[in-house]
Amino acid sequence: MSQLFSATQIGKLSLENRIVIAPMCQYSASEGKATAWHRIHLGQLALSGAGLLIIEATAVEAIGRITPGDLGLWDDDTEAALRSVLEDIRAYSPIPVGIQLGHAGRKASCAAPWQGGEQLALDQGGWETVAPSAEAFHEGERPPVALSRDDLARIKQAFVDTAKRAEKLGIELIELHAAHGYLLHQFLSPLSNHRDDEYGGSLENRMRFPLEIFHAVREAVSDSIPVGVRISATDWVEGGWDNAQSIAFSQAFEAAGGDYVHVSSGGLAPQQSISVGPGYQLPFARDIRQQVKIPVIGVGLITEPTHAEAVLQEGSADLVALARAMLYDPRWPWHAAAELGAQAIAPPQYLRSEPHGLKGTLKANR
Repeated sequence: MSQLFSATQIGKLSLENRIVIAPMCQYSASEGKATAWHRIHLGQLALSGAGLLIIEATAVEAIGRITPGDLGLWDDDTEAALRSVLEDIRAYSPIPVGIQLGHAGRKASCAAPWQGGEQLALDQGGWETVAPSAEAFHEGERPPVALSRDDLARIKQAFVDTAKRAEKLGIELIELHAAHGYLLHQFLSPLSNHRDDEYGGSLENRMRFPLEIFHAVREAVSDSIPVGVRISATDWVEGGWDNAQSIAFSQAFEAAGGDYVHVSSGGLAPQQSISVGPGYQLPFARDIRQQVKIPVIGVGLITEPTHAEAVLQEGSADLVALARAMLYDPRWPWHAAAELGAQAIAPPQYLRSEPHGLKGTLKANR
Protein backbone atom coordinates (compact mmCIF):
# COMPACT_ATOMS: atom_id res chain seq x y z
CA MET A 1 0.00 0.00 0.00
CA SER A 2 1.26 3.47 -0.86
CA GLN A 3 2.25 5.44 2.21
CA LEU A 4 1.89 8.67 0.23
CA PHE A 5 -1.83 7.96 -0.11
CA SER A 6 -2.38 6.78 3.44
CA ALA A 7 -4.48 8.89 5.78
CA THR A 8 -2.77 10.92 8.48
CA GLN A 9 -3.42 13.62 11.03
CA ILE A 10 -1.89 16.98 11.99
CA GLY A 11 -3.07 17.95 15.43
CA LYS A 12 -6.81 17.28 15.32
CA LEU A 13 -7.05 17.72 11.55
CA SER A 14 -7.51 14.52 9.54
CA LEU A 15 -6.04 14.36 6.04
CA GLU A 16 -6.97 12.04 3.18
CA ASN A 17 -3.32 11.59 2.17
CA ARG A 18 0.18 12.96 2.85
CA ILE A 19 0.49 15.30 -0.15
CA VAL A 20 0.66 18.95 0.89
CA ILE A 21 0.42 21.87 -1.51
CA ALA A 22 2.99 24.29 -0.11
CA PRO A 23 2.28 28.03 0.12
CA MET A 24 3.27 29.83 -3.08
CA CYS A 25 3.21 33.63 -3.35
CA GLN A 26 1.25 34.86 -6.36
CA TYR A 27 1.86 38.62 -6.03
CA SER A 28 -1.59 39.17 -7.51
CA ALA A 29 -3.67 40.73 -4.73
CA SER A 30 -5.12 44.24 -4.81
CA GLU A 31 -4.19 46.19 -1.66
CA GLY A 32 -4.00 42.87 0.15
CA LYS A 33 -7.34 41.64 -1.18
CA ALA A 34 -7.70 38.30 -2.98
CA THR A 35 -8.66 38.66 -6.63
CA ALA A 36 -10.07 36.55 -9.44
CA TRP A 37 -6.57 35.17 -9.89
CA HIS A 38 -6.74 33.57 -6.44
CA ARG A 39 -10.12 32.06 -7.29
CA ILE A 40 -8.60 30.49 -10.42
CA HIS A 41 -5.28 29.53 -8.84
CA LEU A 42 -6.56 28.08 -5.56
CA GLY A 43 -9.62 26.64 -7.29
CA GLN A 44 -7.61 24.43 -9.62
CA LEU A 45 -5.32 23.32 -6.80
CA ALA A 46 -8.34 22.48 -4.64
CA LEU A 47 -9.37 19.92 -7.30
CA SER A 48 -5.92 18.29 -7.34
CA GLY A 49 -6.58 15.44 -4.93
CA ALA A 50 -3.89 16.58 -2.47
CA GLY A 51 -4.48 16.08 1.23
CA LEU A 52 -3.93 19.70 2.25
CA LEU A 53 -3.82 23.08 0.49
CA ILE A 54 -1.95 25.91 2.27
CA ILE A 55 -2.70 29.43 1.05
CA GLU A 56 0.30 31.58 0.18
CA ALA A 57 2.16 33.75 2.69
CA THR A 58 -0.48 36.19 3.90
CA ALA A 59 0.61 39.47 5.47
CA VAL A 60 -0.62 40.33 8.95
CA GLU A 61 -0.16 44.06 8.30
CA ALA A 62 0.31 46.16 5.19
CA ILE A 63 4.01 46.90 5.74
CA GLY A 64 4.59 43.16 6.13
CA ARG A 65 3.95 42.50 2.43
CA ILE A 66 6.87 41.39 0.28
CA THR A 67 5.36 43.25 -2.68
CA PRO A 68 2.37 45.54 -3.19
CA GLY A 69 0.64 42.50 -4.72
CA ASP A 70 0.91 40.28 -1.64
CA LEU A 71 -2.18 38.72 -0.14
CA GLY A 72 -3.22 40.13 3.25
CA LEU A 73 -5.70 39.43 6.02
CA TRP A 74 -5.53 42.48 8.26
CA ASP A 75 -8.92 44.17 7.96
CA ASP A 76 -12.56 43.61 7.03
CA ASP A 77 -11.94 44.22 3.32
CA THR A 78 -9.16 41.67 2.99
CA GLU A 79 -11.21 39.20 5.03
CA ALA A 80 -14.27 39.66 2.82
CA ALA A 81 -12.25 39.18 -0.38
CA LEU A 82 -10.71 35.93 0.82
CA ARG A 83 -14.07 34.71 2.11
CA SER A 84 -15.54 35.04 -1.38
CA VAL A 85 -12.75 32.91 -2.86
CA LEU A 86 -13.02 30.25 -0.16
CA GLU A 87 -16.80 30.00 -0.50
CA ASP A 88 -16.45 29.18 -4.19
CA ILE A 89 -13.73 26.59 -3.51
CA ARG A 90 -15.73 24.87 -0.79
CA ALA A 91 -18.77 24.58 -3.02
CA TYR A 92 -16.86 22.06 -5.13
CA SER A 93 -13.99 20.66 -3.06
CA PRO A 94 -13.70 19.19 0.45
CA ILE A 95 -9.92 19.74 0.59
CA PRO A 96 -8.73 21.05 3.98
CA VAL A 97 -7.42 24.59 3.55
CA GLY A 98 -4.67 26.11 5.68
CA ILE A 99 -3.03 29.51 5.56
CA GLN A 100 0.53 30.72 6.08
CA LEU A 101 0.73 33.90 8.16
CA GLY A 102 3.79 36.03 7.64
CA HIS A 103 5.57 39.35 7.81
CA ALA A 104 8.35 40.14 5.37
CA GLY A 105 10.36 42.41 7.70
CA ARG A 106 13.37 43.83 5.87
CA LYS A 107 12.50 41.88 2.70
CA ALA A 108 9.29 43.88 2.25
CA SER A 109 8.59 46.74 -0.19
CA CYS A 110 9.85 44.97 -3.31
CA ALA A 111 8.65 44.66 -6.89
CA ALA A 112 7.13 41.37 -8.03
CA PRO A 113 9.68 38.81 -9.29
CA TRP A 114 8.67 39.28 -12.93
CA GLN A 115 9.22 43.03 -12.45
CA GLY A 116 12.77 42.49 -11.21
CA GLY A 117 12.13 41.93 -7.52
CA GLU A 118 14.17 44.98 -6.47
CA GLN A 119 13.39 47.09 -3.42
CA LEU A 120 10.86 49.80 -4.30
CA ALA A 121 11.79 53.41 -3.64
CA LEU A 122 9.47 55.41 -1.42
CA ASP A 123 8.37 57.52 -4.39
CA GLN A 124 7.70 54.38 -6.48
CA GLY A 125 5.13 52.74 -4.23
CA GLY A 126 7.55 51.46 -1.60
CA TRP A 127 7.42 51.89 2.16
CA GLU A 128 9.66 51.88 5.22
CA THR A 129 10.51 48.36 6.32
CA VAL A 130 11.19 46.96 9.81
CA ALA A 131 13.46 44.25 11.18
CA PRO A 132 15.12 43.05 14.39
CA SER A 133 18.13 45.22 13.53
CA ALA A 134 18.63 48.18 11.20
CA GLU A 135 20.55 46.23 8.54
CA ALA A 136 19.42 45.92 4.94
CA PHE A 137 19.08 42.61 3.11
CA HIS A 138 21.15 43.78 0.13
CA GLU A 139 24.04 46.23 0.30
CA GLY A 140 22.85 49.59 -0.97
CA GLU A 141 19.21 49.03 -0.09
CA ARG A 142 17.26 51.32 2.21
CA PRO A 143 17.88 49.91 5.71
CA PRO A 144 14.94 48.79 7.84
CA VAL A 145 13.90 50.44 11.09
CA ALA A 146 14.88 48.38 14.16
CA LEU A 147 11.76 47.22 15.95
CA SER A 148 11.00 48.77 19.34
CA ARG A 149 9.18 46.93 22.13
CA ASP A 150 5.98 48.73 21.14
CA ASP A 151 6.51 47.55 17.56
CA LEU A 152 6.94 43.96 18.73
CA ALA A 153 3.68 44.18 20.67
CA ARG A 154 1.90 45.59 17.61
CA ILE A 155 3.16 42.85 15.33
CA LYS A 156 2.29 40.14 17.83
CA GLN A 157 -1.25 41.50 18.04
CA ALA A 158 -1.40 41.63 14.24
CA PHE A 159 -0.60 37.90 14.07
CA VAL A 160 -3.31 37.25 16.67
CA ASP A 161 -5.92 39.34 14.88
CA THR A 162 -5.14 37.72 11.53
CA ALA A 163 -5.31 34.24 13.05
CA LYS A 164 -8.75 35.05 14.45
CA ARG A 165 -9.87 36.25 11.03
CA ALA A 166 -8.58 33.01 9.52
CA GLU A 167 -10.66 31.00 11.98
CA LYS A 168 -13.72 33.11 11.12
CA LEU A 169 -13.16 32.15 7.49
CA GLY A 170 -13.23 28.46 8.42
CA ILE A 171 -9.57 27.93 7.66
CA GLU A 172 -8.52 24.63 9.20
CA LEU A 173 -4.77 25.01 9.77
CA ILE A 174 -2.40 27.92 10.48
CA GLU A 175 1.27 27.97 9.53
CA LEU A 176 3.61 30.63 10.89
CA HIS A 177 6.19 31.74 8.33
CA ALA A 178 9.62 31.65 10.00
CA ALA A 179 11.54 30.77 6.83
CA HIS A 180 13.08 32.27 3.68
CA GLY A 181 14.57 35.34 5.33
CA TYR A 182 11.31 36.94 6.43
CA LEU A 183 10.70 38.59 9.80
CA LEU A 184 10.54 35.60 12.17
CA HIS A 185 13.54 34.04 10.42
CA GLN A 186 15.33 37.39 10.78
CA PHE A 187 14.92 37.07 14.55
CA LEU A 188 16.25 33.50 14.55
CA SER A 189 19.40 34.04 12.52
CA PRO A 190 22.52 35.61 14.06
CA LEU A 191 23.26 37.10 10.62
CA SER A 192 20.25 39.42 10.79
CA ASN A 193 19.59 39.70 14.53
CA HIS A 194 22.16 41.90 16.28
CA ARG A 195 19.93 43.07 19.12
CA ASP A 196 21.37 43.50 22.61
CA ASP A 197 18.11 42.99 24.52
CA GLU A 198 16.31 39.77 25.47
CA TYR A 199 15.41 39.18 21.79
CA GLY A 200 19.00 38.97 20.54
CA GLY A 201 22.32 37.32 21.27
CA SER A 202 21.89 33.78 22.56
CA LEU A 203 19.90 31.11 20.77
CA GLU A 204 17.29 31.25 23.52
CA ASN A 205 16.90 34.99 23.02
CA ARG A 206 16.74 34.78 19.23
CA MET A 207 13.99 32.15 19.47
CA ARG A 208 11.98 34.24 21.93
CA PHE A 209 9.91 36.41 19.58
CA PRO A 210 8.90 33.62 17.15
CA LEU A 211 7.86 31.50 20.14
CA GLU A 212 5.96 34.43 21.65
CA ILE A 213 4.09 34.79 18.35
CA PHE A 214 3.26 31.09 18.43
CA HIS A 215 1.99 31.22 22.03
CA ALA A 216 -0.21 34.21 21.25
CA VAL A 217 -1.69 32.63 18.12
CA ARG A 218 -2.18 29.26 19.79
CA GLU A 219 -4.16 30.90 22.60
CA ALA A 220 -6.21 32.97 20.13
CA VAL A 221 -7.68 30.14 18.03
CA SER A 222 -9.57 26.96 18.77
CA ASP A 223 -7.56 23.87 19.68
CA SER A 224 -9.16 22.09 16.72
CA ILE A 225 -6.98 24.24 14.43
CA PRO A 226 -3.39 22.94 14.18
CA VAL A 227 -0.74 25.65 14.40
CA GLY A 228 2.59 24.80 12.80
CA VAL A 229 5.69 26.60 11.59
CA ARG A 230 7.73 26.71 8.42
CA ILE A 231 11.44 27.15 9.00
CA SER A 232 14.58 27.46 6.95
CA ALA A 233 16.75 24.72 8.40
CA THR A 234 19.91 26.55 7.35
CA ASP A 235 20.95 29.93 5.96
CA TRP A 236 23.54 28.16 3.79
CA VAL A 237 26.05 30.72 5.11
CA GLU A 238 28.87 29.99 7.55
CA GLY A 239 28.10 31.42 10.97
CA GLY A 240 24.37 31.70 10.25
CA TRP A 241 21.31 29.75 11.28
CA ASP A 242 21.89 26.01 10.87
CA ASN A 243 20.19 22.67 11.41
CA ALA A 244 21.50 22.23 14.96
CA GLN A 245 19.71 25.45 15.89
CA SER A 246 16.68 24.34 13.86
CA ILE A 247 16.50 21.15 15.91
CA ALA A 248 16.62 23.18 19.13
CA PHE A 249 13.90 25.49 17.84
CA SER A 250 11.74 22.56 16.67
CA GLN A 251 12.04 20.95 20.09
CA ALA A 252 11.10 24.22 21.81
CA PHE A 253 8.20 24.64 19.39
CA GLU A 254 6.95 21.13 20.13
CA ALA A 255 7.28 21.70 23.88
CA ALA A 256 5.22 24.88 23.53
CA GLY A 257 2.41 22.91 21.90
CA GLY A 258 3.23 23.30 18.20
CA ASP A 259 1.57 20.81 15.87
CA TYR A 260 4.08 20.37 13.04
CA VAL A 261 7.30 21.65 11.46
CA HIS A 262 7.59 22.36 7.73
CA VAL A 263 11.27 22.25 6.75
CA SER A 264 12.65 24.42 3.96
CA SER A 265 15.94 26.37 3.81
CA GLY A 266 17.70 29.54 2.74
CA GLY A 267 16.47 33.00 1.83
CA LEU A 268 18.06 35.06 4.59
CA ALA A 269 21.33 36.20 3.04
CA PRO A 270 22.41 36.97 -0.54
CA GLN A 271 25.70 35.19 0.22
CA GLN A 272 23.97 31.81 0.49
CA SER A 273 25.58 29.00 -1.44
CA ILE A 274 23.13 26.18 -2.19
CA SER A 275 23.76 22.97 -4.06
CA VAL A 276 20.30 22.25 -5.48
CA GLY A 277 19.10 18.80 -6.50
CA PRO A 278 16.13 16.46 -5.98
CA GLY A 279 15.31 16.28 -2.28
CA TYR A 280 18.22 18.56 -1.34
CA GLN A 281 16.49 19.74 1.85
CA LEU A 282 15.34 16.33 3.05
CA PRO A 283 18.43 15.55 5.19
CA PHE A 284 17.47 18.53 7.37
CA ALA A 285 13.90 17.28 7.72
CA ARG A 286 15.16 13.80 8.59
CA ASP A 287 17.45 15.11 11.31
CA ILE A 288 14.66 17.20 12.82
CA ARG A 289 12.16 14.33 12.60
CA GLN A 290 14.49 12.15 14.65
CA GLN A 291 14.39 14.70 17.48
CA VAL A 292 10.66 15.56 17.65
CA LYS A 293 7.41 13.60 17.83
CA ILE A 294 5.20 16.05 15.95
CA PRO A 295 4.80 15.60 12.18
CA VAL A 296 7.53 16.94 9.91
CA ILE A 297 6.76 18.09 6.37
CA GLY A 298 9.57 17.67 3.85
CA VAL A 299 9.90 19.82 0.73
CA GLY A 300 12.41 20.69 -1.98
CA LEU A 301 12.53 19.50 -5.61
CA ILE A 302 10.35 16.47 -4.96
CA THR A 303 8.80 16.00 -8.38
CA GLU A 304 8.46 12.24 -8.99
CA PRO A 305 5.81 10.08 -7.27
CA THR A 306 8.30 7.30 -6.55
CA HIS A 307 10.63 9.81 -4.90
CA ALA A 308 7.79 11.17 -2.75
CA GLU A 309 6.87 7.65 -1.72
CA ALA A 310 10.50 6.85 -0.86
CA VAL A 311 10.74 9.98 1.32
CA LEU A 312 8.02 8.56 3.54
CA GLN A 313 9.17 4.96 3.39
CA GLU A 314 12.69 5.96 4.43
CA GLY A 315 11.45 8.11 7.30
CA SER A 316 12.74 11.46 6.06
CA ALA A 317 9.37 13.12 6.64
CA ASP A 318 5.78 12.41 7.65
CA LEU A 319 4.26 14.38 4.79
CA VAL A 320 5.58 15.63 1.45
CA ALA A 321 4.99 19.18 0.20
CA LEU A 322 5.10 20.24 -3.45
CA ALA A 323 5.13 23.76 -4.82
CA ARG A 324 6.47 24.40 -8.34
CA ALA A 325 5.77 20.80 -9.34
CA MET A 326 2.11 21.37 -8.48
CA LEU A 327 1.98 24.56 -10.54
CA TYR A 328 3.47 22.69 -13.49
CA ASP A 329 1.07 19.78 -13.06
CA PRO A 330 -2.03 20.67 -10.99
CA ARG A 331 -3.18 17.03 -11.28
CA TRP A 332 0.07 15.66 -9.84
CA PRO A 333 -1.73 13.64 -7.13
CA TRP A 334 -3.90 11.93 -9.75
CA HIS A 335 -0.87 10.93 -11.77
CA ALA A 336 0.97 9.84 -8.63
CA ALA A 337 -1.96 7.63 -7.63
CA ALA A 338 -1.93 6.00 -11.05
CA GLU A 339 1.82 5.35 -10.84
CA LEU A 340 1.70 4.04 -7.26
CA GLY A 341 -1.44 1.94 -7.63
CA ALA A 342 -3.45 4.10 -5.26
CA GLN A 343 -6.58 6.22 -5.44
CA ALA A 344 -6.93 10.01 -5.50
CA ILE A 345 -10.05 12.07 -4.94
CA ALA A 346 -11.50 14.08 -7.82
CA PRO A 347 -14.67 16.06 -8.51
CA PRO A 348 -17.43 13.87 -9.96
CA GLN A 349 -17.48 16.10 -13.05
CA TYR A 350 -13.99 14.80 -13.91
CA LEU A 351 -14.31 11.09 -13.11
CA ARG A 352 -14.86 10.19 -16.75
CA SER A 353 -11.41 11.61 -17.57
CA GLU A 354 -9.67 8.44 -16.37
CA PRO A 355 -7.58 6.95 -19.19
CA HIS A 356 -8.35 3.42 -20.33
CA GLY A 357 -6.44 0.97 -18.17
CA LEU A 358 -6.54 3.25 -15.13
CA LYS A 359 -10.17 2.86 -14.14
CA GLY A 360 -10.59 3.14 -10.38
CA THR A 361 -7.66 5.51 -9.91
CA LEU A 362 -10.04 8.40 -9.17
CA LYS A 363 -12.81 8.47 -6.60
CA ALA A 364 -15.48 11.12 -6.11
CA ASN A 365 -14.77 13.84 -3.58
CA ARG A 366 -18.40 13.98 -2.46
